[in-house]
Amino acid sequence: MSTLTLRLRSPLSQRIDMSPFTPELVAGRQADEVARILLWLGNRQVDAGELFAINGNSTEQIVIQSDSDRLDRIGADMSGGSIRVEGNAGAYLGCGMRDGAIHVSGDVGLAAGCAMRGGRLALDGNAGDFLGGALPGERQGMRGGSIVVKGSAGDRAGDSMRRGMILIAGDCGDYSASRMVAGTMVVLGQCGAHTGTAMRRGSLILTNAPKSLPVTFNDNGRHNLNFLTLLSRGFKDLPAFASLADKGNLVQRWLGDLSCGGKGEILITTPDLA
Repeated sequence: MSTLTLRLRSPLSQRIDMSPFTPELVAGRQADEVARILLWLGNRQVDAGELFAINGNSTEQIVIQSDSDRLDRIGADMSGGSIRVEGNAGAYLGCGMRDGAIHVSGDVGLAAGCAMRGGRLALDGNAGDFLGGALPGERQGMRGGSIVVKGSAGDRAGDSMRRGMILIAGDCGDYSASRMVAGTMVVLGQCGAHTGTAMRRGSLILTNAPKSLPVTFNDNGRHNLNFLTLLSRGFKDLPAFASLADKGNLVQRWLGDLSCGGKGEILITTPDLA
């Protein structure tokens, strides 16, 4: 059986809900059957075959070829297999996914990995706001799995994060790790203002001092933390993050947010916070 490939036929004027295309939902279907799957295009439903050229049989891997940023909810709630996006993706990539892997070669929209419980997201480009965040109306964001971003992320990355790991090689916007409940987030670039606002627990590891921290964070001094060596060893297959070991184990530790219990920590490997 060959990989199931979907190639967008023409540019889109409206957004598409791509959640029907996960390995478990298309398992056992031939290409002509897949072409008859109904997709929401704006406020109406159309056959997938009208929008995509579809080839191959459904297997554990799906390939989506598109430069459109209007393909929303790719891999939502998936529980296994893999999806590769050759190009860009829209909002809510991997929303609620439980297992499996998604790899995007381009940029993604807002709320990628929101409410995910397991699996792996690998993004070669940039991510929008609320990376690993919560669904609207929910109090908990990402609850497991891992997200690796080779580019930068928007505002509120890791917002309400409950468990799991987020690795960002580039910069982050404002309010990184805001309302974080637990988990680990690593940012190699520059974080914006209000980093860690309302953070309850969890660890945010930075290689540069953020633009600002809330006044409710307490400087806990410099510490030599050996667990950083073990953490960086886990990044041996991720060259950008493997370099974290070169920073050493000496960090400036900030505890907070004191207005929310003060059990979170921000570790800055270049301890020169202005």
